Amino acid sequence: MFRLLRQQGYDVSSDVFNKFKDDKGEFKSTLIDDVKGMLSLYEAAHIRFHGEDVLEEALIFTTTNVSCMMNSSTSFSCSPLGRQIKYSLDQPFHKAIPRLEARRYYISLYESENEKLSDSVTRLAKLDFQLVQALHRQELSDLSRWWKDLDLVSKLPLVRDRLVECYFWATAAYFEPSDSLSRVFLAKLVIFITLVDDIFDVYATFEELKLFMGAFERWDASSVNELPEYMKVCYQAILDEFEKLEEVMDKEGCSYHVHYCKEAMKELVRAYFVEAKWYSEGHTPKLEEYLSNGSKSAGYCLSLIASFVGKGKMITKEAFEWMRGAPKPLRSLGLITRLLNDVASHQIEQQRGDVASAVECYMKEYGASEQEACDEIKKMIEEAWKDVNEECFMTRQSRVLPWPLPLRIVSLSRTPNLIYKYDEDTYSHSTRRLKENVTLLYNP
Repeated sequence: MFRLLRQQGYDVSSDVFNKFKDDKGEFKSTLIDDVKGMLSLYEAAHIRFHGEDVLEEALIFTTTNVSCMMNSSTSFSCSPLGRQIKYSLDQPFHKAIPRLEARRYYISLYESENEKLSDSVTRLAKLDFQLVQALHRQELSDLSRWWKDLDLVSKLPLVRDRLVECYFWATAAYFEPSDSLSRVFLAKLVIFITLVDDIFDVYATFEELKLFMGAFERWDASSVNELPEYMKVCYQAILDEFEKLEEVMDKEGCSYHVHYCKEAMKELVRAYFVEAKWYSEGHTPKLEEYLSNGSKSAGYCLSLIASFVGKGKMITKEAFEWMRGAPKPLRSLGLITRLLNDVASHQIEQQRGDVASAVECYMKEYGASEQEACDEIKKMIEEAWKDVNEECFMTRQSRVLPWPLPLRIVSLSRTPNLIYKYDEDTYSHSTRRLKENVTLLYNP
């Protein structure tokens, strides 16, 4: 009940869990016998705010004890409840992709645990999944034709060709049919972000990047002529796509949606340029300086704004201004993405020659080993999650912003948690783990 109320933005105090403690202030040992209760407490602890010591203690208490249960009995670990615990330990519900979990786990779990009710309820769940999946498959088909017609891969052979992965990123963040237009646009944007990122990291000299950034600042078709040939095709494709979207939004009286997307795209390119400048100068920034820029270069201000394109006047100019101002929950979202990315990919990036990541910045500033740096960064990720939880779920009480906005921040935070799980960049190297997830979402 605590988890359900809090994730919907209702004011519920974590003090309710103090009743489960004994006279010594420790969780009662008798709780261990209630396996489902322990699992529920474990899941609830992941929606903790800063300073909620009782939930910090609950997470340690439940993780330790349910892990012991799993290791003590093979038959229990293979039971439906055991499988649920195993899966939750690996991927707690709050940080998981709901649609993926429905297909991979929860439909079959419900079916096995509720035999009398499973026939009608499970049929409804499967039908719902199939109907929405059919829409996703159609969107992906349309995107494939669009991408093939652009033919950018043949013109930029060194860039990552990640159409399906980009669409997966968008679908994982928000799957609802009503978000079709913004989901497709976000998928295209993630593709363009990947192209621009690869141009900064692989193709361009620093002098060429000055031209590239200048073109984005002006956002004008005449700037194409100033760019090297390989930059022209990417830049022109971005201008064309934004122009098409602007025509659609103008008819709905919401052209300001596109304006804020453009400004966020410029901000992203500026962040890329700062990193390129550091690299050209051989500069390793202090960790704080790196993270201030790195949360921007993660691209999540642009992703969040793009996710509301086509939502009509439900998202006002004031809400877009709030997003563009990079408030705390949005900075934390960018921080989660940047730090997860850095832990997963810093070794490969350093081998090919790239700007120092958070790992290298931490190691140099604090004289730490690589493992020590990664351990500290993972603690920072957990703190950033608390920021997202607290800032987003408390927003409903203030009634300043429309409720879908903070919920979308939480949804976008979940995607990198999956993409960079197990300290592996499955976006750049998608033939294993990510391929399995893509298959689950889109294959019948």
